This record gives sequence, C-alpha cells and structure tokens, in this order.
Amino acid sequence: MMKKTKVRAKFALCIRNENCDDLELRKIYKLIDDSGAAKEGYVRIIDESGEVYHPAENFVRIVLPLATVKAMIRPPRKAGRRPAVSRQRSAQNR
Repeated sequence: MMKKTKVRAKFALCIRNENCDDLELRKIYKLIDDSGAAKEGYVRIIDESGEVYHPAENFVRIVLPLATVKAMIRPPRKAGRRPAVSRQRSAQNR
C-alpha cells in the first residue's frame, strides 16, 4: 500500500491583475485559509508585502508536486552560504 503524504500548503496561480498593481500575472502565490474572506469572494495570499487579500476571481487554485511544495515552503538560504559538500566528493578533490 502506498503511503499518503498530507501537504497542507495551498497555492494559486494569478490569472488576472487588473486594478491590482501588486499582483504578478502568472505568478504562484501561497494561500492562507480564511473562510471569512472566501465568503466575501476574496483569497488571502502571501506576496512581497506580506499577507494581503485579493479578489478570488484573480486566481486559480493549483496542485503542485510534493517536491515543489517542499521547495516553496522551505525557508530561503541565507546569502553567502555555500551548499554542503559530501565527504566523498570532498575527499575526491584532495
């Protein structure tokens, strides 16, 4: 039996940005659950300015592969940090 992995992160693709200068067309945004906003026809997203509300008609909910979701919700690496190098590879370079 295949093990199911539950991913709670939800995403939406911006398909319309008229009168919303801060939305990028065809950009994927992380959704925040907000049933009150949904009842009013809005979605709550995270964009460059933080958490904001936009008309739901500007977005299409999408399902992303698990590896993509993990990459998108992982905190960004700090600038200047180098990725870890395996010991085996490091030994080969000596």
